[in-house]
This record gives sequence, C-alpha cells and structure tokens, in this order.
Amino acid sequence: MKPAIPWRVGTVAEVRVETTTARTLAFDLDGWPGHRAGQYVDVRLTAEDGYQTQRSYSIASAPEDSGLELTVERYDLGEVSPYLAMEARPGDRLELRGPIGTPFTWSAADGDESPLFLVGGGSGVVPFRAMLRHRAAARSAVPARLLVSARTAAHRYYDSELERLAETCTTFTREAPAGWSGPTGRVTPALLAAFGPATGETPRIFVCGPTGFVEAAATALVDLGHDPRRIATERFGPSR
Repeated sequence: MKPAIPWRVGTVAEVRVETTTARTLAFDLDGWPGHRAGQYVDVRLTAEDGYQTQRSYSIASAPEDSGLELTVERYDLGEVSPYLAMEARPGDRLELRGPIGTPFTWSAADGDESPLFLVGGGSGVVPFRAMLRHRAAARSAVPARLLVSARTAAHRYYDSELERLAETCTTFTREAPAGWSGPTGRVTPALLAAFGPATGETPRIFVCGPTGFVEAAATALVDLGHDPRRIATERFGPSR
C-alpha cells in the first residue's frame, strides 16, 4: 500500500488577479516533491472553532516553474474558494496536500508524439496552463491546440499567455468583445470538428470544466470518431 500523502504548510508568496472572479496564488512550499502537469492538490482550511473543510484545485504551474501556483475561481456558496479567491494575502499560511492524480496528466518525457487537443470550460483551463508551460519548457514539438469556452472577455484566464503557448480558439457563451469575429455560444460538435485534430491523427485529448460541459464535449468527441481511450476528463461541481 502506498504511503499517505502528507499535509504541508505553504506560505502565500504572491496573489495575482486573473478574472473578475478568480485569482492565482503562488506558494512557497518546503519539501514539495514535484508534480506532473495536470495534477492537483487539496487545500484545507481550519476555523478558530476547529471546523475543517477542504477542496481540490488543479495546479496551474508547470513542473519546471520555481514555485507552486493555484488559480481559484470564487463560488459564492463554496466553503474554500471565497477565501482563496477574495481574502488570502501574501504571508498567509495554508495546508496543502499533493500532488494527486495520474490519469489526467501529460509529460513530454513520456515520448508520446501524438497531437494534444485541450478543451477547457471556464476555470477548466487551469491544468492546461501547466501542460502548455511544461511543453514549452521541454521544447516539445508535439502540436497543441486549445479550445476555450469563456462567458465573457472578463472571464478569460491568463490574459494572452495561452495564445502564445498553443494554437488557441475561444468561444464566448454570454457576451463577445466588441468587434469579435470568432465563434460564440457553447462548444458544439461542429466547433470541435472544425478546430480539433483530424481523427486519423489519434490525438491525446483532455477535457476539463463543469460536469455538464465535460460530459457534452466528451460525448461529442466520441461521436466524431475519436477513441474514448484517448480522451481524459476532469470535472468539477458548483461547491468548492
């Protein structure tokens, strides 16, 4: 039996605003064993009366980055995300456990030269930032495409970084920027077919986002002829 993953105390070193409802927290964390792009950590908060609660968050930083970063979107009814996304400040000390998760990961060292097709809804793009940063740091020649679904321009993560790291297509589901000529509305089978790799390329496909988004996208990809064994999914619910 594998040993339990220990809790570690990390210190918030930096806080950056990403969207109107999300922030990135960079941590100083002694004893961090390293991670694979796509993994996540648990964050545990303890109240003064001893009540504890924890939630899981994807790692936003690449394995090659000097620190550990999490990007957290605020869910108003959540127990952890409102604090992390609105109140946490540099110097705060938090308990973290990880890295966790193996199926939803990608490493250039694995030697799989298949194209990457990454499909993210909202904060579902967070693990893809780690993957694409790792791809750049490893100087991998594996082709990569990223399809992003965002509510508005104010809800688009990481400014223009993702566009620099991969061929990117964004669709806005609520309000597109003025003069926008790209796609709008939800991710559809037609958009997946138009922007994604051809089925003959046997791509590695990763889909991350809210449960309904992930299920619809994964089903559409299978219907388009992609091998379900080549599709990795990660989903999250509203309580975080």
